[in-house]
Amino acid sequence: MAVRPFQNVTLSQQVRDHLRREILSNRLAPGAHLHEEVIASELGISRAPVREALRLLAAEDLVTIAPRRGAVVRELSADDFRAAYQVREALETLAVRLAVPRMGDDDHVALRELYQRMSDAAAHADAERFGEADAAFHIHIVERSGNKRLIEIYKHLKNQIRQYRRWSMALRGGFERSLVEHAAILGAIDAGDVETAVQRLAEHLRAPQVRLEANAREGRA
Repeated sequence: MAVRPFQNVTLSQQVRDHLRREILSNRLAPGAHLHEEVIASELGISRAPVREALRLLAAEDLVTIAPRRGAVVRELSADDFRAAYQVREALETLAVRLAVPRMGDDDHVALRELYQRMSDAAAHADAERFGEADAAFHIHIVERSGNKRLIEIYKHLKNQIRQYRRWSMALRGGFERSLVEHAAILGAIDAGDVETAVQRLAEHLRAPQVRLEANAREGRA
């Protein structure tokens, strides 16, 4: 007897995934109100799976739900941004310590290809493609750490701050500065120099934090 595969993704999970994509792409901007009835009408479904989807997004810290205000795309303050990058630095520097000794030729090729994708995107001033290649470069390192718990925590954090990719790039100083920093990280990894890779990665992740603090001292947003 032929048995059809079970569909494990519920309607509420499909709605969650749809809304997550809209949030992370900034099509739903920070501070945007998410009205259950409007979303349900647009998707042609009842409000119940939308309500559950919003609850799931709130658990991911992408949405806040408040009495009388409803669901709102989470806004990240300067303090939130700084704290997230401090945690990101701790996770990624640990990841690179674990990953570099485990990397083989395929990993070095993959990282060089991702760097080239970043370079090509920069040449065309394509912030979206640059950001995607940048994120893939970092997640490749994290996944090669082999630490499942670290990977899980990192991906959760990245979902929260991905929507502020352009803010991060502006604080960092543009494409060229980021390419120089990634080239330094890649060079250390290719050389198998763990400590230098850690140092270059930490410097890369601190750059937007330093600029943010400088802006705060100068009274700029």
